[in-house]
Amino acid sequence: MRIGVPKEIKTHEYRVGLVPASVRELVHNGHETLVETGAGAGIGFPDEAYRAAGAQIAASADEVFASAEMIVKVKEPQPSEIAGLRPGQLLFTYLHLAADKVQTEGLLKSGATCIAYETVTDPRGGLPLLAPMSEVAGRMSIQVGAHCLEKEQGGAGILLGGVPGVPAAKVVILGGGIAGTNAARVAMGMEAYVTVIDKSLPRLYELDLQFASQLHTLFSTVEAIEREVLAADLVIGAVLVPGAAAPKLVTRDMVRRMRPGSVLVDIAIDQGGCFETSRPTTHSNPTYVEEGVIHYCVTNMPGAVARTSTFALNNATLPFVLALAKKGWRQALADDLHLRHGLNIQDGQITHQAVAEALGMVYADPKTLLSG
Repeated sequence: MRIGVPKEIKTHEYRVGLVPASVRELVHNGHETLVETGAGAGIGFPDEAYRAAGAQIAASADEVFASAEMIVKVKEPQPSEIAGLRPGQLLFTYLHLAADKVQTEGLLKSGATCIAYETVTDPRGGLPLLAPMSEVAGRMSIQVGAHCLEKEQGGAGILLGGVPGVPAAKVVILGGGIAGTNAARVAMGMEAYVTVIDKSLPRLYELDLQFASQLHTLFSTVEAIEREVLAADLVIGAVLVPGAAAPKLVTRDMVRRMRPGSVLVDIAIDQGGCFETSRPTTHSNPTYVEEGVIHYCVTNMPGAVARTSTFALNNATLPFVLALAKKGWRQALADDLHLRHGLNIQDGQITHQAVAEALGMVYADPKTLLSG
């Protein structure tokens, strides 16, 4: 199969779909790779590194989209990229369609087969292609939150870990999944007072066993969320419903009643965000103030640490890229139920139920389409 890797064009996005080591693996297995010039430059991989791994270098994204059978990316395709997709072509990347009707409609019209990293599952019910970026975003959320709490950034002027005789900052994390757990680890490492709120008692039990008295856990109720958010210096939104829009757990009224200079970091912004006051931001303009509270809602947080993020993502995606290239998408999805869960769009139809429900659109069972 001929696999294309375009350069990412979203604002301040330096990650790349395949690193040279992944290209070498694909070439070793008999596949062709076409990489747009400069695609890996942002993380220290010049075109020469890709040539040495066996890739062909394309002069433009148009050339990549025109000749590749499968496109491997990182972020959702931008309008100019959607225009380059064609019927029968395979797109493998993050999509986050539940919060983006315009992108969904564009992909439906393209006729391409679109598999989303974020809805591929594993036998344990996890999301193996979302997990690496959730780890990065969770850890980053505390870094950026601590920075935003500084007075020069508009924050309340609070040091996350405090000092002897001065209390540590109160950090509240909504969601105890991968992102939330990694946020908690870093926040505890910085000696903050950390509380995780989750609706899963088994998950809270696991966190209690893992971190013991270092971490405070609470079962998720409206009252618990309101009480803890109002007392917090930093709130991390780390909730996830696979494929669906994030629930709005923090209302505008709650934000209004928070202490001025407090900080909200919304990791769930790719799925619409879990704060009512959230709206997408970029690395070039990452924050805004709403109701006196600083909001950090960057939609591609891991892009700030692009080299680490790219390696972590490639480790997870490469086995699936190899399977799709070797078998073709129909056979690969027929053989692997968990990869099939990643199919979001096929034949101009939405094939992921949570996405269809979030957008109020018609759902098509992928099993029916595959059998046809």
